[in-house]
Amino acid sequence: MRITGLAALPLLLLAACSDKPNNADIAAAEAKQSRDAANDGRIECALEGAKLFDRTCTVQEMSGAEGAVLVVGRSDVGYRRLQITTDGRGVISADGAEVANVSIVGEGVIEVAIGNDRYRLPADTGGVD
Repeated sequence: MRITGLAALPLLLLAACSDKPNNADIAAAEAKQSRDAANDGRIECALEGAKLFDRTCTVQEMSGAEGAVLVVGRSDVGYRRLQITTDGRGVISADGAEVANVSIVGEGVIEVAIGNDRYRLPADTGGVD
């Protein structure tokens, strides 16, 4: 009888796993995690040529002589300074050594590529996807 009880266990586990995930719930949870991380000053980045993004970089806004400057990066790899523009470009490299290439990757998100580093930043994209 004990063997019969154990034999039924995989069937119960399989039945419990048969429900399909609710994509809306997953999307809402991911959006909340993203908001919480941004509120904590963390952003997604792919540094030193990494293919995948992770949320290990930080962003801090500071006042500079020419307006607001973002300091983005990770302490063990370094950081970059980005000047926030008011002409629709988003940001430019404040250091001037390498050009910041900006692209819209989603509603409210831009990707900034400088050298081998890429950062995803919240931005007013005007609802563009």
